[in-house]
Amino acid sequence: MSSVATPDRDAGVVPVARTRLKLVVSAGSTVLAAVAGLPGRIVVALAVISLAIPLAVAVAGGGRVARELLFPVRRPTRDSGLGHSPEQGERFVT
Repeated sequence: MSSVATPDRDAGVVPVARTRLKLVVSAGSTVLAAVAGLPGRIVVALAVISLAIPLAVAVAGGGRVARELLFPVRRPTRDSGLGHSPEQGERFVT
């Protein structure tokens, strides 16, 4: 019997939405630093961080997760369309 606890499959997984927010903040900070006239090495460091976020996501989660990070899927809102649930919509499409 081992005394080492094994983590769940989802342990340590950060939601893509939170990572996307960090990417946007990092890219915005890069642009803001460039516009504000901060030294070039700071702007380059921020740009490298902005590029490293999608790379780290791709390495950790694969290409599908990286695409989801860069190109979020728009899901229809609840109030769009006829207001039917997915089950009701399937019944109407025959």
